[in-house]
Amino acid sequence: MARVAVLDDWQDVARQSADWAPLQARAEVVFFADAFADEDDAAARLADFDIVLSMRERTPLPASLINRLPKLRMLGMTSQRNLSLDTAACTARGIPVCNTVTTQAYSPATAELALGLLLAVARGIPAADAAMRAGGFQRGVPIGMELAGKTLGLFGLGRLGSSMARYGQTLGMRVIAWSQNLTPEKAAEAGVGYGSKEQVLEQADALSLHLVLSPRSRGIVAAADLARMKPGAILINTSRGPLVDQAALIAALQAGKIRAGLDVYDQEPLPADHPLRRLPNTVLTPHLGYGVAETWAQFYPQSVENALAFLDGKPVRVTNPEVLGKPG
Repeated sequence: MARVAVLDDWQDVARQSADWAPLQARAEVVFFADAFADEDDAAARLADFDIVLSMRERTPLPASLINRLPKLRMLGMTSQRNLSLDTAACTARGIPVCNTVTTQAYSPATAELALGLLLAVARGIPAADAAMRAGGFQRGVPIGMELAGKTLGLFGLGRLGSSMARYGQTLGMRVIAWSQNLTPEKAAEAGVGYGSKEQVLEQADALSLHLVLSPRSRGIVAAADLARMKPGAILINTSRGPLVDQAALIAALQAGKIRAGLDVYDQEPLPADHPLRRLPNTVLTPHLGYGVAETWAQFYPQSVENALAFLDGKPVRVTNPEVLGKPG
């Protein structure tokens, strides 16, 4: 019987988000609810699996790991793009990589979380909640900042950035945006102002990042950029941790220069002893982003379909179709 590994089920949502019975009738299905300690741990624990169903950009799947999985015959991933997966390494071994797609044109879930982080930081909501649960009241809760009339800066004005722009405008904020591809005309079409990178950094009371991670955008917020921000400004990052120079971010937060609402990190899961966990001027969430019930209800049933189709010898949603017809 084939063995199927379901990785990255960090919130224990996989079982309840799909009917696994048809697959379990044909294969042993093992759910991994915890992250692997390192690549050696992943290689040892996955060595005996034929099919690996992964969650986008959680467990890294480089060639060095893929080539240590001797029985691997099919790899599934959620979504259509995974920068932490070496598809070429799979192709070289004749392993089909199957993805999942969303039926809705666009999900605003990540932008909604960015809004939540902005409000949580601006009003000190987590600290207020903690004080109440500890038997206190207002003492020790930071003084809030009104957002109406303030400036919301955006790095990136795609679908998520545009949603965040609308949320900011609804709050009565002035919105300005910049990205390497954005033009004043495109910003105007979206109903927001345009500024240079430096202007957005200097004018924003809150800066929200909505950029795709790439070699060009990695570290796009560096120490000099953080230094340009207003004292007490809020940085929101729900995109990818490496967009921001982590050492510079920690230094700016430790100095009390800025505040931050973060959902993404250079290393995930975030180590238990990471300095970000000890900083009072941060609100941290564990990469919840697009992870809502509506998303899982699409991703996991398709993951089951992908595995069953492969077992039937008719793989679907294959991102590297050149492997089809080749021996696995």
